[in-house]
Amino acid sequence: MAERLIQALSAATARLARFFGVAGPSGLGRRLLLVALALALVGWQAGWMPAVAQRITGTPGSPNATTTIPGTQLPAPAPPFGGVIRDGALQSKPWWASRIVPPQSAPNVLLIITDDAGFGVPSTFGGVIPTPAMDRIAREGLRYNRMFSTALCSPTRAALITGRNHHSAGFGVIAEQSTGFPGYNSIIERDKATIGRLLKDNGYSTAWFGKDHNVPAFQASQSGPFDQWPTGMGFDYFYGFVGGDANQWQPNLFRNTTQIYPFEGKDPGSWNLVTAMADDAIDYMARMHQINPSKPLFIKYAPGATHAPHHPTKEWVEKIHAMHLFDDGYEKLRERIFANQKKLGVISKDAKLDPWPADVITPWDQLSPEAQKLFIRQVEVFAAYAAYSDDEIGRVIQQFEDLGRLDNTLIVYINGDNGTSAEGGPLGTPNEVAFFNGLNKLPVEVQMKFYDVWGTDLTYNHMSAGWSWAFDTPFSWFKQNASRLGGVNQNMVVSWPARIKDKGGLREQFVHVIDVVPTILEAAGLQAPEVVDGIPQKPIEGTSFVYTFDSKNAKVPSRHERQYFEMMGQWALYDRGWLLSTKVNRAPWDAFGPANPDPLNNQVLELYNLNEDFSQTTDLAARNPQKVKEMKQAFIAEANKYQVFPLDASVAARIVAPRPNITAGRTEFVYTHPMVGLPQGASPLLLNTSYSVTADIDVPAGGAEGMLLTSGGRFGGYGFYLKNSKPVWVWNMVDLERLKWEGTEPLTPGKHKVEFDFVYDGKGAGTLAFNDFSGVGRPGTGTLKVDGKAVATKTMAKTLPMILQWDESFDIGSDTLTGVNDADYQPPFRFTGTLNKLTIKLDRPKLSPEEIRNLEAAMRTKAASE
Repeated sequence: MAERLIQALSAATARLARFFGVAGPSGLGRRLLLVALALALVGWQAGWMPAVAQRITGTPGSPNATTTIPGTQLPAPAPPFGGVIRDGALQSKPWWASRIVPPQSAPNVLLIITDDAGFGVPSTFGGVIPTPAMDRIAREGLRYNRMFSTALCSPTRAALITGRNHHSAGFGVIAEQSTGFPGYNSIIERDKATIGRLLKDNGYSTAWFGKDHNVPAFQASQSGPFDQWPTGMGFDYFYGFVGGDANQWQPNLFRNTTQIYPFEGKDPGSWNLVTAMADDAIDYMARMHQINPSKPLFIKYAPGATHAPHHPTKEWVEKIHAMHLFDDGYEKLRERIFANQKKLGVISKDAKLDPWPADVITPWDQLSPEAQKLFIRQVEVFAAYAAYSDDEIGRVIQQFEDLGRLDNTLIVYINGDNGTSAEGGPLGTPNEVAFFNGLNKLPVEVQMKFYDVWGTDLTYNHMSAGWSWAFDTPFSWFKQNASRLGGVNQNMVVSWPARIKDKGGLREQFVHVIDVVPTILEAAGLQAPEVVDGIPQKPIEGTSFVYTFDSKNAKVPSRHERQYFEMMGQWALYDRGWLLSTKVNRAPWDAFGPANPDPLNNQVLELYNLNEDFSQTTDLAARNPQKVKEMKQAFIAEANKYQVFPLDASVAARIVAPRPNITAGRTEFVYTHPMVGLPQGASPLLLNTSYSVTADIDVPAGGAEGMLLTSGGRFGGYGFYLKNSKPVWVWNMVDLERLKWEGTEPLTPGKHKVEFDFVYDGKGAGTLAFNDFSGVGRPGTGTLKVDGKAVATKTMAKTLPMILQWDESFDIGSDTLTGVNDADYQPPFRFTGTLNKLTIKLDRPKLSPEEIRNLEAAMRTKAASE
């Protein structure tokens, strides 16, 4: 062994001497440098260091030759032609560039991230919901109890695929709230290539299944551009949805960039995306394996579970109901999970629980029997959704084993992209779209009307925040709360049988989602590129945690020492166990009031030592004022470094912020051809404005019916259609009420002009720029006309202020997915007449100079009083 090492060092030193132009050893320093470089080269060859040295198999230039690449530049530059070209082919020698492959033994990678699930959800970490797939990976690999997210969906996912902080990647908030600042514009710039792109260019097959939520809302239409879609960011294949959530029974589903409808024609409740995406992933894996079994796979697997709507199958609801896990309420559930966590050893022995927040969430024994019944139904459906999703994840994991590839597969299974969501409010809701329009406390008696269909295609459901608090045990607060561990402290399991031998081990090092990309790169023997497509790359900001795979490093300090957190004006800084955090000043459901005008300074600061206080229960700020001051300055430094400024504490107001979509600046839209699938972020918005919609149509003999124009669906939107030849306009007020304008007589055969005019009585969304909600959701009067004559007039006492059902589209001539009025029609409800032209004209309110001055004065007065 020693002789071979000496020979290898001698050969390597000689090669390096020739490379550096050194004729011979003319100095001790030079010789030592060459020996050090030679050791590095031998280390590459022996597998001691990441394999960045080129490895060639086969005869160079032959069709079967393969090569690894340095990886500093992607795509790899084309090599010079190595054959011979003469006047004739018979006198020439052909030559092929070697096919690019990853380093030898580079693993397959399965990256799993679930949605809106806190620390106490999975059984793997003490939860009562069975998650056997996660349990399996934990048994075969490692458990991590300090995996951190950003507190919200899009931001975590942008950080996960780029290895950069969420503001660095343009995702300071979700795509639907983007604003015109670099840290918040929802654009992953080309100097931050994703892990999909890096692996693809190094010879991997790359695929993405499930939720995306990193396509800007203003680039989600079929007019593109598609560079921010998965297929534009390095993933060969995409099967999923691009928005924040999806109806799992009838999703806004894409294969690559083409919308598909695999559920059409299926009986209600017989098709579900949770199973369908597992089926598609399994099929994809089988095809890739059959075509080229030597090519490693990278799969990002991102179920919609457990984000609302909670849509499990009936069978899973019945399984969970039979277990009676929640009959004694959310406080008892919390205590049971906490006890389980200590028994499993996944939290520290001296961890404590904060008192139950009775001022925020009504204690269980103070609820009415009817409320308890409703809440139990809500949580059983949520739990069924989580268990169902984990079961389907298990099928995907099993496919790796069935293909004989599990041993060399790195599986990273992250529970939740943030803490459990409380966006259903304290009472839960049958329709989450109502929450985003300010209706977040629907009375129990109203919700009980949906009890029997909870979780089916007739609801867009969410559960009471009391359950969410319990599912974040041992921490407090929820998704959106970036300053509390309940919002950001996830958990994770990792397995790689060929590499990780400490089966069932626990790792307590601080790990953040930005650490996943460098970990995958190190595991695959790859380095981050310096240039991609000619664009110099920003440094990866995460830290690999491959070092934690070895049992000898089980207790070493984390190499990720400092991390900032910020979400909608709440912020924190972690520094080697210390956590400076802002006191929570807004529950997630309180999204419709004026925002904190100075979120950097207008805060109560708290200080925790997480090395001694696992669950963030003991505030040390009063005892350590200097530490608080130092850490605040450190946060400011991090915020400047990573594009966090300007801090913005607004929530709902950002939903309707101006964006550079294809409708920006336009006041008239003309359609002459049927069209479906235009997303909300790229279609004319009829909220908080006056408008008119005019359809020039031909009615055939015998009459006509069908959809002229619709946007949204069963859970919020509008429709303009003919029913039995009578014109109808319907506003669906988040499935709680439907306001209807209808003609009194059927249209006669021939040409007609049907029109809906709406006059809005409000100042419009412009008031939101002044931290004022008075301009949105105001009343208005609608008039339905036929051939210029008014046939129905009605005043709306209130209008939708913020959003329609975002996973449904803007359609002309028919209606895709769900309809806005089940009582009148069922999709696709194609128009049976002839639609010659449909015109939409907008007359958006404009603030007068005096109104602007008044709003500015009111904003200054409020800021001075806080």
